[in-house]
Amino acid sequence: MAEFKVKRAKPIAAEVTVPGDKSISHRSVMFASLTNGPCDITGFLPSEDCLSTVSAMRALGVKIEVLEENEFGPVSLRVHGVRGKFEEPSGPIDCGNSGTTMRLLTGLLAGQPFTVNLTGDESLSRRPMGRVTEPLGLMGAKFKATGRARTAPLQVTGTNEVKAMEYELPVASAQVKSAILLAGLFASGKTTVIEPAVSRDHTEQMLRYFLLKVVKEGNRISTWGGQLPAESRDFVVPGDISSAAFWIVAAAAQPGSHLLIHNVGLNKTRTGLLKILLRMGAQINETVNDGEGEPSGFIEVRGSELRGTEIFGDEIPNVIDEIPILAVAAACAKGRTSIRDASELRVKESDRINTVAHNLRQMGVQVEEFVDGMEIEGVKQLKGAMLESLGDHRIAMAFSIAGLLASAETVVKGVECIRTSYPGFEAELRRFMSPKVSEDLVTQTISTFDSGDDYGEMESGGRKDGR
Repeated sequence: MAEFKVKRAKPIAAEVTVPGDKSISHRSVMFASLTNGPCDITGFLPSEDCLSTVSAMRALGVKIEVLEENEFGPVSLRVHGVRGKFEEPSGPIDCGNSGTTMRLLTGLLAGQPFTVNLTGDESLSRRPMGRVTEPLGLMGAKFKATGRARTAPLQVTGTNEVKAMEYELPVASAQVKSAILLAGLFASGKTTVIEPAVSRDHTEQMLRYFLLKVVKEGNRISTWGGQLPAESRDFVVPGDISSAAFWIVAAAAQPGSHLLIHNVGLNKTRTGLLKILLRMGAQINETVNDGEGEPSGFIEVRGSELRGTEIFGDEIPNVIDEIPILAVAAACAKGRTSIRDASELRVKESDRINTVAHNLRQMGVQVEEFVDGMEIEGVKQLKGAMLESLGDHRIAMAFSIAGLLASAETVVKGVECIRTSYPGFEAELRRFMSPKVSEDLVTQTISTFDSGDDYGEMESGGRKDGR
């Protein structure tokens, strides 16, 4: 099992470019597959999750070429669309650890007249699928969940006669909303999704970019069947703000830090993290560049003293992926922070409420855990600790950042899971915080800008094969 050994760092002074947005990378490949092709996608995130989507679309008969790759995998693709007429795969489609791949695929497959078996790893096979199979079942698709509690492996049988409908989501979910809207493209008539709160709108943005009709009226999002992208369009994926969040908090929580993040996505349904940190006293500026497609630009962060806040209600869906790193910020802030209405965190790659609370307590933080969140009492200084990621990439990254803010060494175990969403996390840390260290990813020491006093280094230990 690979691990990071992290010691306290001096204030950050760096410029960072984060890899492509994970949510947008998934969707760009799927939407390009619906066109008459070819579509060139640049800035693609070569994470294990996004590569699961590429493999899935190839299994459905879509030709996808790699135009450019880096040390982690393809970053530029050419997708040859098949006008939404996919081929029946020769075997099960493995979605790996990717809930986005599995849930959005159910929407695409709802309109295909054949049966597909979707599988995933142990973690994905514990995640609930009933929330997406129930509405798609009302649209005419048939599902058989062979796992416990309506979980994967999942058998999907589509139909040529998808039924348009109006559906009110019980819980705000961009993945469920997206699956219904994708299925609606194969229906006859108007399909409407009603959201209880605003969730990320990358699918709606993608529909518009590919010149498909989608209308938003308040909390109602509608699209119409019988339309598929009439033309192929190239697409540029901006940097992932959820990945940038780790560096943003690392800088915001240390007075004297100065960080610039370039070419990052600034979709307003994804920038809740910035609003919360501003409320906590962080000094953050963002500049949006003009352009077609997803809004993007740069973020400037200067470190300052943070204070506690309340995070709840309608802003939770906007920051659901960032709550682990926001909890780290709260632990470093003065006063108390309350996070509520976030029960969705219980069914992520780990029970993130319980895992975050446990790890923060190990670092000397007083945390009260609730069914739907937690209350965190900030401390003057985090304490180094031995921590488990439980195979959850966002936990591993959040507590690696916590280690940079702690008084003694922190060991985060099970960091190989980071490859599912941010394969360059360790490399970014090495490049921007200590460009002179060894390129060896197996056993290395990553020093911060200055050494001395009790400020130290980050070590990465473990074998390449993760054992």
